[in-house]
Amino acid sequence: MNSQPDYYDVLRVKPAASRQEISRAYRTLMRTHHPDLDGGPAEGGPAEGGPADGGALDRGELLQIMQAFAVLRDPARRAAYDRSRTGTSAGTATQGAGPIVIPVRRVNRRNVPAGNTIRITPVRWESGPWA
Repeated sequence: MNSQPDYYDVLRVKPAASRQEISRAYRTLMRTHHPDLDGGPAEGGPAEGGPADGGALDRGELLQIMQAFAVLRDPARRAAYDRSRTGTSAGTATQGAGPIVIPVRRVNRRNVPAGNTIRITPVRWESGPWA
C-alpha cells in the first residue's frame, strides 16, 4: 500500500501541469477551503456538527493542500516526488533510500590573489567627534 498521498490528485491537476497551473489550482483550493473566506465552512455551525467534526476535517484537507503545493512548486522536490511515485508504482519501493548528493562548488585558493580578496566582517560603530 502506498502511504504517500497523490499530490496531483489533491490539487486536482494533471501530472504534466505547468507551475502556473499548479499555482492557480492551489489558490483556487485555498479560497474554497480557507475558514476566513466565504467559501470555507464556519466553525461550530449547526450543519457541521460543531468544531470537532467539520473543523478537524477541513484543517486536514487544508494541510494536505499546502503540503502538496510545497512539493509541487519546487522543481527539485517535484522531480524527486515524481521519481518516487513512478518507482513505487513499478514495484521498487527501496528507490531513493540512498544518500542525497548535493553539488558543491569548490574554490581553488591557489588561483585567488591575496590582494583582491574581499573580507566581509560585522560593522563596528565607533564613537568619535562625528557622533
